[in-house]
Amino acid sequence: MTNAEAAPSSYDIAFYWDPICPFAWLTSRWINQVIDQKDYRVDWRFISLRIVNKHIDYDAHFPADYEEGHTAGLRLLRMAAKVRADHGRDMMGPLYTAISSAIFDIEPEEAKKSFFGTPEHVAPILASLDLSPDLADALYDESWDAEIEAETNEAREKTGKDVGTPIIHYNPPHGPALFGPVISRLPSDEDAVELWDHVVGLANFASFTELKRSLREKPALRSWGVDPDQPGELEDWHGGSRRNKH
Repeated sequence: MTNAEAAPSSYDIAFYWDPICPFAWLTSRWINQVIDQKDYRVDWRFISLRIVNKHIDYDAHFPADYEEGHTAGLRLLRMAAKVRADHGRDMMGPLYTAISSAIFDIEPEEAKKSFFGTPEHVAPILASLDLSPDLADALYDESWDAEIEAETNEAREKTGKDVGTPIIHYNPPHGPALFGPVISRLPSDEDAVELWDHVVGLANFASFTELKRSLREKPALRSWGVDPDQPGELEDWHGGSRRNKH
């Protein structure tokens, strides 16, 4: 069995990602810091915020551009599902890195959600991975939605439904799963492993349920115009978005 064909049970971590989520992106970069220092394999699996919120009135519950962003995330996951079908599971880590780098590691004036998840957005991403430009056709192919929804439901069945992204499943298929950790900036490499050990310790305590605060910094991302070396102002967040109502 090749690595690309390996069954999910051969992985140490299952990480459920939506490419449009800044907190999932930061947590995924932390996971990469950890796996650079520990001998872990990650199965990068799908969760779609657009599918999670498909019954939600976006105008009533989210800031103005969230529906557009979540829909772009779903389109990108369709392409990712096609890439996985054609090239195997081990392509998901590099693809996630390439997709979300082109969302978050860009200048603020370039970060237009109407551009994300379009053929123009993904063309250089596919080229950077030596993948066929025809894979962009999957962006609008709704036949992939059932597979993405099944993995979205799979993730939420492991944690309960009152969660967002990312969801991490430790020691799949039978280990514990948690939403988060939600982080606003990356730790040092040394602190990354310490944070990992603490999170796994909590996850492995069967009765642990939740540890949370809604005060957060803006994500320390280039596209958000936040300096990763400077502490940011704390804001009150709700349901993955900054509160816009009092």
